[in-house]
Amino acid sequence: MRAVVYHGPRDVRVEQVPDPRIEAPGDVLVKITTTNICGSDLHMYEGRTDLEPGRVLGHENLGEVVEVGGAVEHVRVGDRVCIPFNVSCGYCKNCERGLTGYCLTMKDPDGAGAAFGFAGWGPYNGGQAEYLRVPHGDFMCLELPHERALKETDYVMCADIFPTGYHATQLAGVRPGESVVIYGAGPVGLMAAYSAIIKGADRVMVVDRHPDRLRLAEEIGAIPVDDAKAPPIDQVMDLTDGEGADRGCECVGYQAHDPEGNEHPNMTMNNLVGSVRPTGTFGVVGVFVPEDPVAPDDLAKHGDIVFDFGEFWTRGQGMGTGQCNVKSYNRYLRDLIADEKAKPSFVVSHELPLDEAPEGYRHFDARDNGWTKVVLHP
Repeated sequence: MRAVVYHGPRDVRVEQVPDPRIEAPGDVLVKITTTNICGSDLHMYEGRTDLEPGRVLGHENLGEVVEVGGAVEHVRVGDRVCIPFNVSCGYCKNCERGLTGYCLTMKDPDGAGAAFGFAGWGPYNGGQAEYLRVPHGDFMCLELPHERALKETDYVMCADIFPTGYHATQLAGVRPGESVVIYGAGPVGLMAAYSAIIKGADRVMVVDRHPDRLRLAEEIGAIPVDDAKAPPIDQVMDLTDGEGADRGCECVGYQAHDPEGNEHPNMTMNNLVGSVRPTGTFGVVGVFVPEDPVAPDDLAKHGDIVFDFGEFWTRGQGMGTGQCNVKSYNRYLRDLIADEKAKPSFVVSHELPLDEAPEGYRHFDARDNGWTKVVLHP
């Protein structure tokens, strides 16, 4: 089959690889019809992880079931399914508690949790390919309504970015009527803003500096905050009568840059401390890693950042962190889409055939104007 294969920094190629096959009785084989390039794919694309060459990328996947293992009882051949980016078993201690992002069965040997096509999260190939093997298919696969074909670019967002944006607002404790500041207007940040609006937040502010992304934030009813024009903390204070936002979301991660293009892995975290009110809370879903060998300073190389903990503590703030447990949210978000209450495909700027994936990666990584979310169709 054809697949997007990682060969090194900024070198991905579409090439022939062996077809996946049923390896265990609970496996499901899915013919991929829609798969996305995610912002977290860019960490690997840029060589900022230890991903080994030869891996197939892609953890935002949707398609049609074409084969099932002998122990699969619920999922049927012909079903249209969306697949969480977390690879999880459904029966370990963490999965039973809804923490499918930290599965203890499918985990990487050094931790908890696994994912398709991602460095440090197990050996599983991704779905930027014609086919994908899905372990524990009955648990993993989210069945889609029959009218799925009309909303494929909406439903595929339930694999990662829609649940992850929603997760950010859950970690932050967003409630109706509250103000929320979100750092990052990439796809996850926009989904966090969208989720906060769905939850009934009164004022949602989105900090970024890319005009195309800020424009999308404004189109869904958020307030764009351009940090290239003035310090974002000052702007948030002006918008909240000097009080600060009730809640905050970090949707950038360890490769945050200032307007001059200098990398500061601690920048958005400390801006949250300054722009969320005393006793406010924030959720952190941007990717931070335990090691980053090519980081700009020695601390960051070891996964450490200079965090304003004294100010954070003095202000009595709270923080939740970690990757999204997709299975906790994807069914509910799917139903919002099915009932026309949500349309997360508003972030999509380009739909490309699989063979054009290298071009999609190049433009998305460069943050070229208008390239806000790339969808691939094998």
